[in-house]
Amino acid sequence: MTHSDETVRLTVAQAVVKYLTVQYSVLDGDRRRIVPAAAGIFGHGNVSGFSQAFSQYSDDLPFIQGRNEQALGHAGAALAKATRRRQTLAVSASIGPGAMNLITAASLATVNRLPLLLLPGDTYATRRQGPVLQQLEDPQDPGLTVNDAFRPVSRFFDRITRPEQLVTALPQAFRVLTSPVETGAVVLSLPQDIQSHAYDFPVALFEPRDWPIRRTIPHEEEIAAVAGRLREARKPVIVAGGGVLYSEATVALESLAEATGIPVAETFGGKGAVQSEADWLLGGIGLEGNPATNQLIAEADLVLSVGTRLTDFATGSQSMFKNPDVRFASINIADLDAIKQGATAVVADARLGLDALRSALGDYRVPEQWSREIAARRGEWAPERTAALDPDTPFDKSAPEHAELGIPDTDAEITQGQLIGLLQEHAQDGDTIIAAAGGPPGDLLKVWDATAGRNCHLEFGFSCMGYEVPAGIGVRLADPDPAHRVTVFIGDGTFLLNPTEILTAAQERMKITYVVSENHGYQVIRRLQMLKFGEQFGNDFRYRGDGENARLDGDYLEVDLRQIGQGLGAQAERVTTAAQVREALDRTRDVDGPVLLVVPTVPLVDLPPGGVFWDVAPAEVSEQDWVAPIREEYEAGLQDQRWHV
Repeated sequence: MTHSDETVRLTVAQAVVKYLTVQYSVLDGDRRRIVPAAAGIFGHGNVSGFSQAFSQYSDDLPFIQGRNEQALGHAGAALAKATRRRQTLAVSASIGPGAMNLITAASLATVNRLPLLLLPGDTYATRRQGPVLQQLEDPQDPGLTVNDAFRPVSRFFDRITRPEQLVTALPQAFRVLTSPVETGAVVLSLPQDIQSHAYDFPVALFEPRDWPIRRTIPHEEEIAAVAGRLREARKPVIVAGGGVLYSEATVALESLAEATGIPVAETFGGKGAVQSEADWLLGGIGLEGNPATNQLIAEADLVLSVGTRLTDFATGSQSMFKNPDVRFASINIADLDAIKQGATAVVADARLGLDALRSALGDYRVPEQWSREIAARRGEWAPERTAALDPDTPFDKSAPEHAELGIPDTDAEITQGQLIGLLQEHAQDGDTIIAAAGGPPGDLLKVWDATAGRNCHLEFGFSCMGYEVPAGIGVRLADPDPAHRVTVFIGDGTFLLNPTEILTAAQERMKITYVVSENHGYQVIRRLQMLKFGEQFGNDFRYRGDGENARLDGDYLEVDLRQIGQGLGAQAERVTTAAQVREALDRTRDVDGPVLLVVPTVPLVDLPPGGVFWDVAPAEVSEQDWVAPIREEYEAGLQDQRWHV
């Protein structure tokens, strides 16, 4: 901002909105509006301030009307993820519950390192009104409001109690939004009276401003150290995370792997980091990864993580790395993540780091024996994956391997794996499939082929039920090309939690397809419950039985998901057979608006397990005699956990 004595008189809300319209991110010459649209729901805490400002500047900043503030925040995070952290939404909310509905969205954005701008209303700064509607009164801190709950779940928080505070607060907010290291939820808490206060702001504040997304250059000595580790290794593996995608490092990663033969595994965030089908591409890693990848990881003596946080799903709660000589290296923009596992660290942009490492390694190749082992493991997994996804082989509930599961009688004819197989058949270059919680994200990590432009958008840093439906809006905003299909793949349990933004998609005339796997409950948690407790309780969608002290063990709930979707503005259908799913996917591809396909899937049937331990502790004591053996098995699994320092 240049020095100038010229001013313009604006309200606080008008100044915020006007500022948003002229802020741009720049990466490698690509310049984009950081906030291409705003969203919100108006209440008494923002209607007189922000609704007026959004109305005044609506030609410059489109406004999306939502049904739930949390969902609008998720849409902003999804836009950020889909645009590789270059854009996001600004979400306005009223005070009290409106503001608090944004807490989950703030947490998701911060955990996933995604920029999200939140503008919650707050209680009066003047206080002369006395306690106002929805105000929290703390007898020890009169300045405390419910918005202080944002502090631990955001990367930048500022309560604006004077108009002139915006002059410094707004640039700081956008510095964080565009920082690859610091980004997350940015919260400007705006008391409802302050929103309407006017001030003579410097005109220069509203001049267009470019915010460079900087690529941190790797240090030569750090690259040399990691290259040395790799040359010493006999069984190296690369673990690719979301940072590979955000830094657009796919070509650099593929070049390194192709030149060296080092196999590449992908985390949830890194799914699709490799776009070329290759003999060194392992696929998903960890608890929901495929068994071939996990077997190779267990043998690795050098694990190079690139752009990943290495959470417990990726490390099997630190039990996966079984080679007694295993060592770790990393390339990461954030030193917080770079040093995890005691890694030899390169603190740098993923693309620049991988390019530098490729150059430093020269003609290095992995040992031939390691390449043969990689090929063998991949060869074992390929037919198992194909069989699990094959939609044309009828599922036989009476088969010996299925009979012991006690599969309930429903009208489902295909499994969730077979449904994924059908979606995979249909996917084209430029399409995106979205999942976030329950079984779908784990299944997609395990078996989805995200090469050749078939994008796989997985939110699993926060594993947030309710993200998926609004995420479709964010992804559609990022990619408005009608030839590209945006598919939200979601279980019936998650769908029922938050389906209402389908109406927003209809209102905005957005082409989004929602595919609901109807398996009558929270099935992935039911699976975990059976593994860690041994009895289904409170996860199936059932009516309460008869009699005193009856449990939820009656018939399945009668829920018409198709009718819910139709009532919210979608073209909705219920399809049961593989042929019907194929036909519906083809026929609805070009529908101009939201489509909902409800597909019954066989309960209790899962994809092949990854074979990885997860530290979820069963009860140490119990009157239920079947729990003790489960606890013993858990304690045996703990023996594989190791500190890596």
